[in-house]
Amino acid sequence: MATHKGEDFLSGVIEGFYGPPWSLAERSELFKWMSSWGLNTYVYAPKDDLKHRALWREPCSAAEAAALGAVCRACARRRIRFIYALSPGLDIRYGSEMELDRISRRFEQVLAMGCRDFALLFDDIPDRLEAEDHTRFGSFAAAQSHVVNALFRWLRHRVPGARLLFCPTAYCGMMADRKLGGGGYLETVGRELIPEIDIFWTGPAIISRELTVPHIRVAQSLLRRKPLIWDNLYANDYDGRRFYCGPYARKRTRIRKEVSGLLLNPNTEFPLNYVPLRTFAAFLKCTGTWRLRRAYLSAMADWLPSFATVGEPISLEDLVLFGDCHYLPHEDGPQAEALYERVRNSISGRPAGKGRGDSFPAAARRLHAFCVRLAELRHRPLFHALSRRIWDLREELALLESYARFKSTGRAARTSFRSDFHLRGTYRGGFLSRLQELLVLRPDGTFQRAERLLTSSPTRRKIE
Repeated sequence: MATHKGEDFLSGVIEGFYGPPWSLAERSELFKWMSSWGLNTYVYAPKDDLKHRALWREPCSAAEAAALGAVCRACARRRIRFIYALSPGLDIRYGSEMELDRISRRFEQVLAMGCRDFALLFDDIPDRLEAEDHTRFGSFAAAQSHVVNALFRWLRHRVPGARLLFCPTAYCGMMADRKLGGGGYLETVGRELIPEIDIFWTGPAIISRELTVPHIRVAQSLLRRKPLIWDNLYANDYDGRRFYCGPYARKRTRIRKEVSGLLLNPNTEFPLNYVPLRTFAAFLKCTGTWRLRRAYLSAMADWLPSFATVGEPISLEDLVLFGDCHYLPHEDGPQAEALYERVRNSISGRPAGKGRGDSFPAAARRLHAFCVRLAELRHRPLFHALSRRIWDLREELALLESYARFKSTGRAARTSFRSDFHLRGTYRGGFLSRLQELLVLRPDGTFQRAERLLTSSPTRRKIE
C-alpha cells in the first residue's frame, strides 16, 4: 500500500465549495490562522471560479494570474503548501493529446508563480464517456487514470517530488455502493493510478456523520493507498439557510494514522470558519482522548472578541447558545437541544420539567435579543455572513413565542392563532417552498408524497 512520510501528512483547508470564492484578504487571514495553529496545506479549488471548472482550458488572464500569484506568495510567506486544482471532467476528451497539453499549459502558468503541487478533480460530473474514448479505454476509470498518470509523469519531470492529488468521480462509500462511474470503478482507479498519487475520499457519505478506522481501511483496500480525506463536515453550499460552527466531531484520533491527510472544505462564508478550523487543528494535535465539547468552548471564548459591538456587549454564554443552534449538520448543540425541548413542551402544553434552565419565553427572548445585537457588530463581514441566518432565527422565535403567549391566555379553544407579521405567501413563501411541501422527508431518510397536498386542488396565485 502506497504511503507518504510523516512530514508529508497534509492538514489544512480545501477551498472546494460552490459559491463566491474567498477574497485575497480572507485567504490571508486564513493562512495566518493556519500557520499559528500548525496546519500546513491549502488547496485552491473554488468550484465557481470559471477557470477552475467551466472554462478549464482557458489560461488565466494577466489580472487573474496576478491575483492567483498573490495567493501563492501569501502561502509561501506562512510556509503553507499551496496546491492548485483543476476540474476538467465536465467535457474533457480523455484520449486527446491536445487536452493533456491544455492541462499542462495551465499547470505551467501556475508553476511560474511558485506553485509545485497540483490536483485534478473529477467530482460531480456525468459518469459517461464519448464513443471514441469508450472504444480506446473501455471504462471511465481507465480513461481518468490515463490522464492523471500522464500529468503526474509530466509534473515529476518538471518538479521532482511534486505532489499530485486526484478526486475520483465516486468519492465516498455511498457512491461506490451505487456504482457511480461503472462497476469496478474504484478498484480500477486503485490498480491503475501510479501509487504516489493521492486519492481524495469523503468517507461513507458526501457529508459523513462519522469517519471510522474500519471504514477507512475498506477504502485503503479499494484504492491501494491511504486515502486523503476531503472532509465536508462544515460545508454549507448545499443549504444556504445553514452554517456550522460546532467542534470538529471526528471522535477517534486513530484515524490520523490511516490517512495521508485531512483537509476541511468548510462554510462558504469565510468569517464563520474560526471555530471549525480552530477545533480541527486541536484535533490533529490531540495526544489523549479528544474532548470535542471542551475544545468547542475554548474556541468560542477565543472567537468572542470578533463579536465586539457598538452597544451592549455580547456574552460568551449567549454566543455559545447561538453556536449550539448552528452546530453540525447531523446534530444541534446541547443548549439548542434543551431549548428545542422547552419550545416543544410549551406549544404542546406539556410541563417543562425540572432542571431545564430558563423557561421557553425567557430563553427565546434571550436568543432573540442576541440576534438583534448582532446588527451592531463592528466586524461587518462577520455580520453580513450571519445576517440572513439570524433574521430567520429571529422570525421563528418571535412566532413561537407569540403562539405560546396566545395559548396561555386560554383563547386557543375559541379562536385560531394568527400573526400580523407572518403572512401566507410572504413568510416561508415562494415557489421553492411550495415545491418542498410536495414530498415529506421521513425520520428514516426516505421520502413520501404529501397526500393532503396532492389530493387537494392547488391554489393558483395570479398577478392581476
